[in-house]
Amino acid sequence: MEKICEKEIIIKKSKFIGILYHVESIDEVKKVLEELKKEHKKAKHMPYAYKIGNLEKKSDDKEPSSTAGSPIHNIIIKKSLDNVLIVVIRYFGGIKLGSGGLIRAYGEISKLVTE
Repeated sequence: MEKICEKEIIIKKSKFIGILYHVESIDEVKKVLEELKKEHKKAKHMPYAYKIGNLEKKSDDKEPSSTAGSPIHNIIIKKSLDNVLIVVIRYFGGIKLGSGGLIRAYGEISKLVTE
């Protein structure tokens, strides 16, 4: 696994850290997620999406349904990426963004790391 890009944005006091990885297997995905969970213990959410050939998965990680994993996954599909994992680490800033705000935030940070 190789980290390709890392970007950060702040929206209404919440910090979103997007990281794009090149991955070859689900084992690599699991390893990355485990390491990030150790490194970012205070992060509120860590949604992700990956595509490795025909294998695809997205996770909202306790964000409201389809507000985090789907926008991340949509960027992977829209940009025709393969063998990638995008993880977004969110530190909650105390202000709720609502469904539309979350979808925009996760989509925006995912777009940034793939440019």
